[in-house]
Amino acid sequence: MCLLSQIKTYYRKHNADRVVQGDVLREVKFSDWDWDTEKNEVIIYEKKLPYIVVLTQDCDLEQDFKCRTTAEKNDDKILQAILVCPAYGWEDFIKGDHLKDFNLKMESINSNKRNLIKTQQVARFHYLEEDPESQIPSLVIDFKHYYTLPVEFLCYIYKRHYVTSMNELFRESLSQRFSFYLSRIGLPEIKRS
Repeated sequence: MCLLSQIKTYYRKHNADRVVQGDVLREVKFSDWDWDTEKNEVIIYEKKLPYIVVLTQDCDLEQDFKCRTTAEKNDDKILQAILVCPAYGWEDFIKGDHLKDFNLKMESINSNKRNLIKTQQVARFHYLEEDPESQIPSLVIDFKHYYTLPVEFLCYIYKRHYVTSMNELFRESLSQRFSFYLSRIGLPEIKRS
């Protein structure tokens, strides 16, 4: 029998001692901001996400880490922020309750669409398999939701919140699907007379 891949699981732990593309972190709290149009001022508030997945390319994360931790200083390699996507619990997601902490009620997902999402056939969503070993439930990423977090902040909370990492092929698939979704072209509807 021909063995084409040594990857046998969706997830794996690593010992890189740094943030890596595809890392999954749990219970991440951070400050976000918005503009209060009535008061004409910035408002700062705390957000808490059940899970986040790191999407920044690993080569950039590695170069940034080397510049910050060795004598090899090259400001051109320093990152300003790390791109992450929140991952929501599947059960809350299908009920439309995954953003209730932000006072938002989302659309519930019918059984036909659930199957399409689970098989990665809906461009907007990416389904992540559960991993009982890492105590990760089935999760879903909505590509309309993403954040950039400061590098120093993510490095500071990293060891306390790191759960596991997506295996390379699965993280590359996620990255490719996210890039495709963000680069899609919204075409106007042309009415024919």
